Amino acid sequence: MEVQQFYYDNKIVKKFIYATILWGVVGMSVGLLLAFMFIFPNITDGISWLSFGRLRPLHTNAVIFAFVGNAIFAGIYYSTQRLLKARMYSDFLSKFNFWGWQLLIVGAAITLPLGYTSSKEYAELEWPFDIAIALIWVAFGINLMGTMIKRRQRHLYVAIWFYLATFVTVAVLHIFNSLALPVSAMKSYSVYAGVQDALVQWWYGHNAVAFFLTTPFLGLMYYFVPKAANRPVYSYRLSIVHFWSLIFIYIWAGPHHLLYTALPEWAQNLGVAFSVMLLMPSWGGMINGLLTLRGAWDKVRTDPVLKFMVVAITGYGMATFEGPLLSLKGVNAIAHYTDWIIAHVHVGALAWNGFLTFGMIYWLVPRLFKTKLYSNALANMHFWVGTLGIILYALPMYIAGFVQASMWKQFNPDGTLTYGNFLETVSEIIPMYWMRAIGGTLFIIGMLILVYNIILTVRHGSRVEDELAEAPALQKVSKKRTKGEGWHTWLERKPIRLTIYATIAILIGGLVQIVPTILVKSNIPTISSVKPYTPLELEGRDLYIREGCVGCHSQMIRPFRSEVERYGEYSKAGEFVYDHPFLWGSKRTGPDLHRIGGKYSDNWHLNHMYDPQSTSSGSIMPAYQWLVKNELDKSDTEKKMKVMVKLGVPYSDEDIANAQENMLVQGTQIEENLYADPDFAKTYESDKNSAGEDFVEMRNREIVAMIAYLQRLGTDIKVKNSDNQTFKN
Repeated sequence: MEVQQFYYDNKIVKKFIYATILWGVVGMSVGLLLAFMFIFPNITDGISWLSFGRLRPLHTNAVIFAFVGNAIFAGIYYSTQRLLKARMYSDFLSKFNFWGWQLLIVGAAITLPLGYTSSKEYAELEWPFDIAIALIWVAFGINLMGTMIKRRQRHLYVAIWFYLATFVTVAVLHIFNSLALPVSAMKSYSVYAGVQDALVQWWYGHNAVAFFLTTPFLGLMYYFVPKAANRPVYSYRLSIVHFWSLIFIYIWAGPHHLLYTALPEWAQNLGVAFSVMLLMPSWGGMINGLLTLRGAWDKVRTDPVLKFMVVAITGYGMATFEGPLLSLKGVNAIAHYTDWIIAHVHVGALAWNGFLTFGMIYWLVPRLFKTKLYSNALANMHFWVGTLGIILYALPMYIAGFVQASMWKQFNPDGTLTYGNFLETVSEIIPMYWMRAIGGTLFIIGMLILVYNIILTVRHGSRVEDELAEAPALQKVSKKRTKGEGWHTWLERKPIRLTIYATIAILIGGLVQIVPTILVKSNIPTISSVKPYTPLELEGRDLYIREGCVGCHSQMIRPFRSEVERYGEYSKAGEFVYDHPFLWGSKRTGPDLHRIGGKYSDNWHLNHMYDPQSTSSGSIMPAYQWLVKNELDKSDTEKKMKVMVKLGVPYSDEDIANAQENMLVQGTQIEENLYADPDFAKTYESDKNSAGEDFVEMRNREIVAMIAYLQRLGTDIKVKNSDNQTFKN
């Protein structure tokens, strides 16, 4: 039998590990700053690009796609070569994958704080970046598939199955969710509107968690846990059931993020049913991971790598138990929009993704540099500091969530809300925000311990770039199943067929849910009184998106007695038909805004944006003073309206031609309202814009467009009598 010699490419693995560590520190630091903003809301006062609304998507993107993303690539590039007994298919594609991904991250770090965002959760980057992401991801997939074709190992190990499912599904999710029409180089509108946009976004958003934060890490678990424990995977059969059931069921569960919203009931119920079913394959994977350590528990006590991996798998089990629990409508009615969801997300992110990444790094780096880890004691210290950080982060957020839900729903004997002022719930949970900030501080301290430990390990190691390996050449065998060969064993030597079957499995759920919602118009009943936004309101909505207001405020009133009493008539599907993109939100740090139109004066809104504490004592909302000072850019208004027409918004040619005049008329009316108010702050009159140019009239400032949009919200429908409505508690 011919034995071939070749070299594993360790350079690319090292690069991705360095990037993982660097972006981990950056992403966690931004997250810690955001945690302290809940306690000191004006800590970055007056600096627009450091405002909470702009930094939040930077934090989520940095942690998910920079920290976790680079860790995924590092683990896949290392394990794939060894599982397939082959160097990666193309050194060029490996480098293109690495440098392209880093450039994307740098681009996100620049554009998101500048306010260039689509506002879609976990997909905020604008359309040029979406195209670049697709190209880089396809390059990664070609490299992965090419390596499988030239492999020397006949059968594909379970980790490879999960890598394949990750590549295919993330590509499908990203492309369909990112479909948009450009207005300019850094502005676009989603091709979907309202309810349809919400369904597509959370089909993507939930499955970005499933197929970017879960399936690749399950593949890494199946490789690195047996390696670190020096034990075989507990059950091959369980891994087969785990893989196919997980990728088929996961894709259906997205609608559980939209329970009790304007999404059609049938879609909500499908999401609930499949979310509950998810518990079985998820826990099957957890059991397979933990039982792989059978007989190695003595080693767990002393080996920091295994400690990290055990907690990671346990965190995965906790998060995947809680996910189906939160999808139950009764539980979701309590938890949604509260800090319970923040706790749930971070148990998965910090424990599952964070700790498995740390364990992988501690195992990989000594092997890549032909040395021992500099200090096991420091790695153990990192483990305990990080574990305490997770506990101090998550537990207060669970408590905060329960407190919020309880206070929002309490009624007095006379039928009025016990806590009618939303800020009463905010002030009650400030101590929990302090504890979260302390927990986050401990977690990042652990990360810095890792940085120190890894730097010294690298310094003491060898700088061998490529690793010599040898393996027999792959011998040809019959394409058909041989006698006694199991169906799945046969499939494991057919990478193309395995990929096709995995693609079919993930497409079924998406097609069943999304196609009827988009194509069957009766699913989204129209309301004749709902009209498109005026040009000034459209510009104000874009400012709302730019400032990330959707990160703290929802625009979706659910049909609960407590919410209708607090906010007004519950939201209808037909109210959002012109919303490109939808802005329902997923967290209420502040109150819902769907019926805010006409509730307060124009001057109240101006003062609220300039100094929130002046209108709402105890508010933790930061000031947006630049909105009051900046001149509104109206140069693209007509382009925006033309794009909206292509998306089905019924602007006439006359509407577009008269856009500038209509904006001036509406802006002048708001300006007159401001000057007519005796509380109007005269200091605004003398404000110069940020560039120091000539005085800008109030009617032409950004704040006026924002006021126009806020005063429009929820005013398209008039409710004569809500006494006969059905409420749910």
